[in-house]
Amino acid sequence: MTENRVVDNPDESRYEVWVDDKLAGSAYYDERGELTVFTHTEVDDAFAGQGLGKVLAAGALDDVVAKGRTIVPVCPFIAGYLKKNPGYEDHVRRPKG
Repeated sequence: MTENRVVDNPDESRYEVWVDDKLAGSAYYDERGELTVFTHTEVDDAFAGQGLGKVLAAGALDDVVAKGRTIVPVCPFIAGYLKKNPGYEDHVRRPKG
């Protein structure tokens, strides 16, 4: 059975989604004070179409909220995920501009 997991890799400033022992995608971020600014998300082409972007976004955002931090969705994928998945509003600061 395939195991998907999302882990924070602070040394690389990214959340990673793993499929078994293979890195399938990453959501990059910058930490600024209490803010976690998501800048870019990507899923390897070999794993496209499997819903791993959603798994990655959910895992990353849930972890940021659990840490008591505020989400800033600069990345279009993360911003789109937030629009489609209510429940994070109290933990989001929209980017200016």
